Amino acid sequence: MTENKNPFSNLEAKFKTVENKPKKEKAPIDFKKHYKSFITIFIAFIVIVIAFANVYVVKEGEYKIIRQFGEIVGEKETPGIYMKIPFIQSVTTIPKYQMNYKLSEKEINTKDKRRIIIDNYAVWRVVNPKEMIKNAGSLVNASSRMEEFIYSVVRSELGQLEYSEIINDENSSRGSLNDQITMHVNELLQKDKYGIEVVDVRIKRIDLPEENEQSVYNEMISERQKIAQKFLSTGDADKRRIEAETDRKVKEMLASAKKNAAIIEAEGEAEAAKIYNESFSKDPEFYSLYRTLESYKKTIGDDTMIIIPSDSPYAKLLSGYLQ
Repeated sequence: MTENKNPFSNLEAKFKTVENKPKKEKAPIDFKKHYKSFITIFIAFIVIVIAFANVYVVKEGEYKIIRQFGEIVGEKETPGIYMKIPFIQSVTTIPKYQMNYKLSEKEINTKDKRRIIIDNYAVWRVVNPKEMIKNAGSLVNASSRMEEFIYSVVRSELGQLEYSEIINDENSSRGSLNDQITMHVNELLQKDKYGIEVVDVRIKRIDLPEENEQSVYNEMISERQKIAQKFLSTGDADKRRIEAETDRKVKEMLASAKKNAAIIEAEGEAEAAKIYNESFSKDPEFYSLYRTLESYKKTIGDDTMIIIPSDSPYAKLLSGYLQ
């Protein structure tokens, strides 16, 4: 019989040979040999970290103030990438654009001793960041000083006006008042060198304390009624004056018209009489007959009784006897 051979017998023998070979031991890592490389990589990493930590970027619309041990040593406002000295210098960012600041409501007294509550706001900006940091320290402190100046100027300006002048747009100049407040506040800020500028100060609202509202409203109504009555009286006086002037002119026109009519009528009657005289002078008998007939119109009516002789010419003519 032929023996059955295993086709994988050779592979099994090879695997057994490999397994039976002695394993080589790995050599330990020599840290002393790579010590300098590790130190170099670590130092390079620290340098890169420090470099990136001390790079700063200046953007549009902002100032960068560089301080060294608390003292200002530089200012950057041109956009770009810059670097400061590590551990010695620090960078402070100050906005260059305009900012809005809402002031807290304040109570002031007007010239006529009225208490009012003023609510206003300001538009401001930093124009000299070095002076701002030197004299104010921060934006918060600068805005607080600005608010104090604005309140002081508003109280002074409105204290010189009566309440009616402040709330009545017809009698007050709110626009010029805001401009005056802005100008005076900037003068105070420049005097103390705070490095900021107020672009505009605007009064948003003027309110009354609750305990004074009703009395002031009643006084305003009474004042308006007085003004209305004054207008009505002036209107009535103007009306009577215009009517009197018109009546006078009408009377003068009527008198002149009547005068002209009388003149024209007299001239017409004179012309008519002239024509009659010229016509009747040509035939006196006809004129006598015409005058007699005209007299009948005035003397004879429905109830007229005339007693005259029957042989009189007047009676003959009336009875139709013409010879």
